Amino acid sequence: MGFLITFEGPEGGGKTTLASDLKEHFIQLGIDALFVREPGGTAIGEQIRTILKDCKNRDMDCMTEALLFQAARSQICRSVISPALKDNRIVVLDRFRDSSVVYQGIARGLGKDMIEKLNEISTGGLLPDLTILLDLDPEVGISRIKNAADDRFDSEEIAFHKKVRDAYLGLMSEDTSGRWVKIDADRSRDKVRDDVFKIVDEKLKSAGLIEGVRLGKERF
Repeated sequence: MGFLITFEGPEGGGKTTLASDLKEHFIQLGIDALFVREPGGTAIGEQIRTILKDCKNRDMDCMTEALLFQAARSQICRSVISPALKDNRIVVLDRFRDSSVVYQGIARGLGKDMIEKLNEISTGGLLPDLTILLDLDPEVGISRIKNAADDRFDSEEIAFHKKVRDAYLGLMSEDTSGRWVKIDADRSRDKVRDDVFKIVDEKLKSAGLIEGVRLGKERF
């Protein structure tokens, strides 16, 4: 039933850029994949995204924040992601349920268990087949972001971003599913991109969704 790939990691890791590169790679492979983002990906989700990221809402309660993310997730899972997976499509998602565990469950202190219960409700139990963690020092990541002060999350204190990074690394180390792959994002775009392509191609080959693995500029 399809294949779900998620990009996760601290701010400024290049998730959006890498997803764009992967989309072009899939076009070259002749793969019709669906690319979406969280929060967002639907008309309702994009409105929620605006509320969540608006610096005017700095006094937003942590539980309100958590529930808004879950509302957007429920909408995109039921109207976009699950139908695509049922049609045996590959779906690439810029952030998913792990972001809520990290940001609201750990960094905001609401608790992993509670957030995972909400995740189960909003996703209907859906888990990624592959999660790519783009890891880098938070100070490097924030320095890459233009107009970081205009985003409620980007403009958080560096201590918060360090909690986020540590939480991602901890979450990956505790997971036994084998779906996580960590990539050093503090390198050139080309090097990170090539690593992402190699990992994704190998996973899709193992799943029987492509015939060969891309090596360098060649496929076989």
